[in-house]
Amino acid sequence: MKFLVTPSLLLSLAVASPLQPRQAVKLEARAHTVPIASESASSHKWPEVSASSFPIHESCNASQTIALEKGLADTIKLAHSAQAHLLRWGSNSPQVQAYFGNGTTATPIGWYQRVIAATRGDMLFRCDDPDQNCATQSGWAGHWRGSNATQETVICPLSFARRQPLENLCLNGYTVAASPLNTYWAVDLLHRLFHIPAIAEEFVEHYAEDYEEVLELAETNSTWSGFDSDALQYFAIDVYAYDVAAPGVGCTGGEPEHNHAHVAPSASQTATENAVSSTAAIVRPPSATPSSTTLVTTTAIAVSSTAAAGLAPSPTASIGCSPHGDHWHCEGPAPTSA
Repeated sequence: MKFLVTPSLLLSLAVASPLQPRQAVKLEARAHTVPIASESASSHKWPEVSASSFPIHESCNASQTIALEKGLADTIKLAHSAQAHLLRWGSNSPQVQAYFGNGTTATPIGWYQRVIAATRGDMLFRCDDPDQNCATQSGWAGHWRGSNATQETVICPLSFARRQPLENLCLNGYTVAASPLNTYWAVDLLHRLFHIPAIAEEFVEHYAEDYEEVLELAETNSTWSGFDSDALQYFAIDVYAYDVAAPGVGCTGGEPEHNHAHVAPSASQTATENAVSSTAAIVRPPSATPSSTTLVTTTAIAVSSTAAAGLAPSPTASIGCSPHGDHWHCEGPAPTSA
């Protein structure tokens, strides 16, 4: 039997088939789901964060700006190295155990990441001397402005004469344990960044004051070590030396002996030496709960003009000052009389 297909039959089949209407509906739906670019899309673009994005005040001349940019680039390099070591080795690393004890590695990893990538906000590095500390405080190489301007850091001329680049790490007899912590730009600026709320959010503080105290804190109450500025600095420079500068060797140096014996001064010593008043104070990172009942104390010290070699007298224009290395940390400016 033969069938004759006529043009009229083909036309009726095409109209009767549901395929064409379904395709039309589907294409129409697609047309409505195509995203349309808007002017507001650019406002959601994240700015690139790098060493050059640290704001540097116009008071820094060309040479100072170059030195600061190089120092800040070293700081980010140091933070990257510390973070990578923590992520690679975790608590199996001897350096991690030494500086952070049995505390979580997530805390220091987070702080280094904030140094690397946190939005710079209103922070500012400046080379003038708005608070007159560079001019009046002998030995000051820089300072955080505190309540005068919480996001600002002053870099004094002495920094440009003393600080070294990371390329010089482990040279000239330098050791992590015995040399000044702020020998290198990278560590000095890391310390200064931990004072700035835009980076440390007022959680990183000074709970230990030197290499020996940092190791002791990790042994006795490691919950706080991840919030300690010195622990974060010492760990960063130590692992950079071991992983990068002198791979597998480093330059940690000898560990100072833990000497907890306290010998009472003689009456003559007490009479001739400067008076130092000490009061024990519990120091605790905000919102951090110690892992044990052990309490670490620090000492609030009032030091006279000759109490420490190389340290200038406590600033008279500020209040709540305590010595820290070669400079003072102050709570704010002293009130002025009407």
